[in-house]
Amino acid sequence: MTSIPFEAPPRDVDPRQASSRLFYPLATVKCSGSPIFRSQDSRDFACLLDVDPVVLSWTCVGVELSYGGETYPTDFVVKGTDDRTFAVDVAFDLPRPPDWIEMAADRAGHGYRPVAMKDFSDSFRLRNAKDLLRYGFYRCPLGDRIRLLAALDEMGSLTVAEALSAFREGRPMGCLAALILGGFLEIELDDDLIGPDTAVRRIRD
Repeated sequence: MTSIPFEAPPRDVDPRQASSRLFYPLATVKCSGSPIFRSQDSRDFACLLDVDPVVLSWTCVGVELSYGGETYPTDFVVKGTDDRTFAVDVAFDLPRPPDWIEMAADRAGHGYRPVAMKDFSDSFRLRNAKDLLRYGFYRCPLGDRIRLLAALDEMGSLTVAEALSAFREGRPMGCLAALILGGFLEIELDDDLIGPDTAVRRIRD
């Protein structure tokens, strides 16, 4: 099993000299390229992208839009499972981009979506996504994965507390989070914080 502490910067970064672009949690799941965030709000929205089943991938690369000699930086280009892409602009309040932004996004082959993080900041989904991504560097051992998936095939669903007892080789919470983030399992993220009675189910394509 591979694990990396989530509350410290990478080893080549002195915490006292850490870049202002280093935001937590550090792990990402669906990011293509280097995850470089403009703000904690954009980092938090990326957490939501990583647990959204209709998001295939997202990137912080190539997100600057231009028109008539002007440029405007957005935060992400997001690709959905339907292969459509969107330039996403994130701020705490609703962003106020230039009037030409949708035209520039369309010329680049994207839709445009402004996001106000104040609409998500107190949500259970964001809090649960950030909790899961604290374990985002973990990899579940094969034996543990097969053991839990077989139990779910037999039982249909388990609680988080029951699922944790199935792990023998790896650290239980890290392995469970890795399987959720990896698309093997699903849990309810919107109704409450993840707890011992939260139902765990297998995802079948």
